[in-house]
Amino acid sequence: MSEDVEREAMEYDVVIVGAGPAGLASAIRLKQLAEAKGAEISVAVLEKGSEVGAHILSGAVIDPIGLAELFPDWKAMGAPLETPVTIDKFVMLGPQGSLDIPMWPMPGFMHNAGNYIASLGNLARWLGQQAEALGVEVYPGMAASDVVFRDDGAVKGVVAGVFGVDKNGERKPDYQPGIELHGKYVFIGEGVRGSLAKQLQARFGLNDNCDPQKYGIGIKELWQVPDEVFTPGLVQHTVGWPLDDKTGGGSFLYHFGDNYVAVGMVVHLNYKNPWLSPFDEFQRLKQHPDMKKHLEGGKRIAYGARAIIEGGLQSVPKLHFPGGVLVGDSAGFVNVPRIKGSHNAIKSGMMAAEAAFEAIQAGRSGDELIEYEEAYQKSWVRKELNLVRNAKPLLSKLGTFLGGAAGIADMTCTNLLGGFSFLGTLRHTKTDAASTGLAKDYKPIVYPKPDGVYSFDKLSSVFLASTNHDEDQPAHLKLKDPTVPISVNLTKYGEPARLYCPAGVYEVLYDENNANPRFQINFQNCVHCKTCDIKDPSQNIVWTTPEGGGGPNYPNM
Repeated sequence: MSEDVEREAMEYDVVIVGAGPAGLASAIRLKQLAEAKGAEISVAVLEKGSEVGAHILSGAVIDPIGLAELFPDWKAMGAPLETPVTIDKFVMLGPQGSLDIPMWPMPGFMHNAGNYIASLGNLARWLGQQAEALGVEVYPGMAASDVVFRDDGAVKGVVAGVFGVDKNGERKPDYQPGIELHGKYVFIGEGVRGSLAKQLQARFGLNDNCDPQKYGIGIKELWQVPDEVFTPGLVQHTVGWPLDDKTGGGSFLYHFGDNYVAVGMVVHLNYKNPWLSPFDEFQRLKQHPDMKKHLEGGKRIAYGARAIIEGGLQSVPKLHFPGGVLVGDSAGFVNVPRIKGSHNAIKSGMMAAEAAFEAIQAGRSGDELIEYEEAYQKSWVRKELNLVRNAKPLLSKLGTFLGGAAGIADMTCTNLLGGFSFLGTLRHTKTDAASTGLAKDYKPIVYPKPDGVYSFDKLSSVFLASTNHDEDQPAHLKLKDPTVPISVNLTKYGEPARLYCPAGVYEVLYDENNANPRFQINFQNCVHCKTCDIKDPSQNIVWTTPEGGGGPNYPNM
């Protein structure tokens, strides 16, 4: 509930939280429909990043199907999907060698022909320009920090733009209480594990009839390489080393644009070993001969990390609540085997917009847009998620190699049989946090020191993310119980926050006698990946929004 503060209010037909592909597609589609019908509709989009695209990070190989529905002439309009996929490789890595896995046994939808390598952040920037040209009001640097409710309990709007609170919670001279943005409907498109989405899912029981959500952490670097190692249009995915068979994940490597190579690693957050560091596994990965050859003579120019939503069909929550809807990654529409979600995000935004537009035209406001859920159930988004629904559970149950092979077989059969699987629908049974094992049951991992050529440390990496937060503001990473990190997590799990965080936010510090441990949060380093909120085994860390404009500033990511 919003705090008791006097605020100005602005009224809109639709308020959208998050200027990602889903949120911007929603806004654009609303304006397109209004223009086609000769109607007026007011739309506001709030973005916590300093600009549209600042917090967007993805591989990314983009399926243009969603964009083509939103803008059939997207190529002529200059959408920044400039590098078509020309080479599609899947490789199994060992400690030194590798084995190319043929693509032909995989279902057709797993192939990348017709897709494009691009910066999803730059696509979001372009979508933001199209939205503004249609009359959408886009507000970057405006973090939506709270929900406003109507008297009947429905969502009325959000609070955004609170500035000038010091680290002790006191108001500074430049304090701004923010404003309330009210809408007939509110769209939540915050991305993975958004703070408002969590609040609304709990309040309205949106997760009551779905499996626990699953996640991965994606860590990415952008390199610029010389011509002799640059192969425009090359897409390479790997599984295997340096991860063991029981730790899900893999890597991606894409050549595109101005001699760019996007290289990254995804680690599924249901891993058990609390000593594992996804960041350091990624640094090890780049030392493999099959990875180094793509980076040789190049320069690392950007770094970032973010959580990836992986639960799929079984974990999609109820999409509507009184006064609003969930779109994009807030609803969990990523196709894990394809490592793609932006096309589904765009389509989800369009479906939500179409439902809201018709409701507003009919004089409705603040009720449940069940038409959006109905459209999703009939859409190619759901059909796609249904075809791959068992891939993630099979990886979790059987491991990378056997689970991967079983997943390909199941996806092939399901595709041929129109969605029917002999396995039915396998379930996700517990959260990623609950998957974490005890420190005493695993051997600590000693990672090699970075060489400064292919591998690097966390702090130099965070520098490349251009992360910034005003130090004199309340820490946006909050502990439910400040004693838990030392009394519980350090004792039982070795305090894995210092390892799973890819930005050096969490530390355990000792005195000069190597005694009296204390837990330190360097929230200024945070790249807003949300991994801590997901993986903390005690579920004691809560990620909230800092002041608007804080966090990373990703170029070409």
